[in-house]
Amino acid sequence: MRYITPLKAAEGLGASHTGTQQHWMLTVTAVALAVLTPFFLWAVGGAIGLDHPGVVAHFSRPFPSVVTGLFIVIGLLHFILGTRIMIDDYLKGGARKLAIIASVALSWLVIAVTVFALAKLVLN
Repeated sequence: MRYITPLKAAEGLGASHTGTQQHWMLTVTAVALAVLTPFFLWAVGGAIGLDHPGVVAHFSRPFPSVVTGLFIVIGLLHFILGTRIMIDDYLKGGARKLAIIASVALSWLVIAVTVFALAKLVLN
């Protein structure tokens, strides 16, 4: 006897109703990172070996600064999703909650600092 309704089977939602969404978000961010990585390497690689005014001039152009910002933000969102799944698998109780809070807070802190530093570099 099946205890799952046809609607629930069609929606594909698990017990927590978020597993499919998490999977798709991880997939979308992974594909975005796969596309952005060569552009990021090209954008940052162009600044290697330059002095400070050269780096400022390089990142003052829209393409390198936008690609770098997108790569950092999408990469850390992917990190948040991946660590959430890993923490859910291996930790329980209060340690799980603390690890999730620490992971998300650290990621958003890095995003904020990186975007601030990039904006300050671009606007100088």
